[in-house]
Amino acid sequence: MPTALIADDEPLLREHLAQHLARLWPELDVVAQARNGREAIELFDEHAPDVVFLDVHMPGLSGIDAARSIARRAQLVFVTAHEQYAVQAFEHGALDYLVKPFDEARLASTVLRLKERAAPAPPGALEPLLDRLAHELRLRTPARTFLQWIRASVGNSVRLIAVDQVVYLRSDEKYTLVAWNGGEALIRRTIRELADELDPEQFVQVHRSVIVNLHQVAQVNRGLNETAEVLLKGRSEVLPVSRSFLHLFRQM
Repeated sequence: MPTALIADDEPLLREHLAQHLARLWPELDVVAQARNGREAIELFDEHAPDVVFLDVHMPGLSGIDAARSIARRAQLVFVTAHEQYAVQAFEHGALDYLVKPFDEARLASTVLRLKERAAPAPPGALEPLLDRLAHELRLRTPARTFLQWIRASVGNSVRLIAVDQVVYLRSDEKYTLVAWNGGEALIRRTIRELADELDPEQFVQVHRSVIVNLHQVAQVNRGLNETAEVLLKGRSEVLPVSRSFLHLFRQM
C-alpha cells in the first residue's frame, strides 16, 4: 500500500487535500501531517512515506528546505499559492505541483502521474530547480527579525546570553541545553521553537536534537550510512549530523 505525508501550515488545507486523496486514490495511506518544514523532515524520517505533498511557503523551515532533505527518497509534489513558482519547470521536471486552491480534476492528474512514476527523482535532478525556487522565495519573503538574546537560569541568577555567543543547542527531554563560550545552561524551550526563531544563515539544525552555530564549526567529517560529525572550534564535543540534514554539507 503506498503511503503519503502532507505538509502545510494551514490545517484546513491539509484536511482538504487528505479528503480529496481518499476519494481519488483509496489505496494511498496518509500516514502523517506536518505543520512546517522541520516537522515534515522529522515525520518523514519516522514514517518513510512514498509521496510527500509540500507547501512551498511555510514558517520556519520552508518546503524548499524540507525538499532538499527528502528529495531522493520520495516522490515530491509542491503545493503553492503562487503559480509563478516555476510551474513550467514542474511540468517538465522531476516534480509535480498543485496551485491553491486546487480542484479535484487537477489533483486527479497529479495522482495519475504519481502512479505512473514509481521511483523518486535520480540524484542531482532536483537541485537546480530547488535552488531556483529558494531564490524566488527569498525575493518574495519579507525580512524577518531573528532572536538576539536567550534568557537562561544559571544558579540563582538569570543570564542573558547573546545569540552570537551560542556554540550549539541540544535538546534534553523537556529542556534545551545552551552551550556558549562562557558555560552551559538549561532553558525551558524546545529545539523546534528555537529553530524557527534563529537566523538560518548562522544556525542550522544538524540532528533532530541539535542546532549548531556555523561560525563555531571547525570541520565536518563524513561517517557511515550517510551520517557525519561536526567538530567545534576549541571544544572537545562532537555533534552528530543525521541523514536528513547531511545535504547542508553536500559540498564537503
